[in-house]
Amino acid sequence: MFGYEFMREAFIASTFIAITAGLVGVFVVSRNMSFLSHTLSEIGFAGASFGILVGISPLAGMIIFTLISSIAVGSLSSESSRREASISAISSLFIGLGILFLSLSSESSSYATNILFGSIVGISSKEVHQLMILALFVIFVFIIFYKPLSFDSFDHIGARAAGLKTRLLSIAFLVTLALSVSIGAQIVGSLLVFVLLTLPGATAKYVVHTVPKLIMVSVGLSLAGVWLGLYLAFVTNWPVTFFISSFEVIAYFLGLSYKNWKLNH
Repeated sequence: MFGYEFMREAFIASTFIAITAGLVGVFVVSRNMSFLSHTLSEIGFAGASFGILVGISPLAGMIIFTLISSIAVGSLSSESSRREASISAISSLFIGLGILFLSLSSESSSYATNILFGSIVGISSKEVHQLMILALFVIFVFIIFYKPLSFDSFDHIGARAAGLKTRLLSIAFLVTLALSVSIGAQIVGSLLVFVLLTLPGATAKYVVHTVPKLIMVSVGLSLAGVWLGLYLAFVTNWPVTFFISSFEVIAYFLGLSYKNWKLNH
């Protein structure tokens, strides 16, 4: 399997994607931003389609759209009473824009499929290096803001009372979330990247309870999912997204079952 260059590139890229998604996912879940990660995935689709239309890389288009939109959507969705309506409206708009941009471009429908659902054969050495740089930047930001971000994410009221700059922390987190969506979509696809950004973190909270352990379990589940998914996709020639999604869903329900078992014993 590793005799093929595209598989070596895919495994390297997926490793950085999984670490980034697993790390960010813990805070996505704790900050109740699962809906936002889903919305950003649709925005990422529109951004990638726009990139194709104007002649820039899909990754660059994703980054531009998700960075600008993450802060705007985050502000719009801050009130729980407006969250679902705003998410639905914005998701619908950007899916429509993505389809429009693709229809105006000269690319084939197979290219659109790669954007939506990912591809293990579409990662070049140059793109792997770009993903590594972006992933390392996200990890670096989390290292800098780890303590205050953890405080704000798990005890927002306490963080405000302690005088932390919660607005700055929120912006920093939204930027890393936007980059994580753009990074993860390269393997999983724009429509299902939220799987890696939500399910490993949600599963982790059922089995461990401290922030470092949450991060370790979430990253571990992300890595296991993408590595197993790539291997099974290579063996069966089935879509890698199917295997990654299936693994994370199974892990989630196993974690939920474990929590329920502990509550009853």
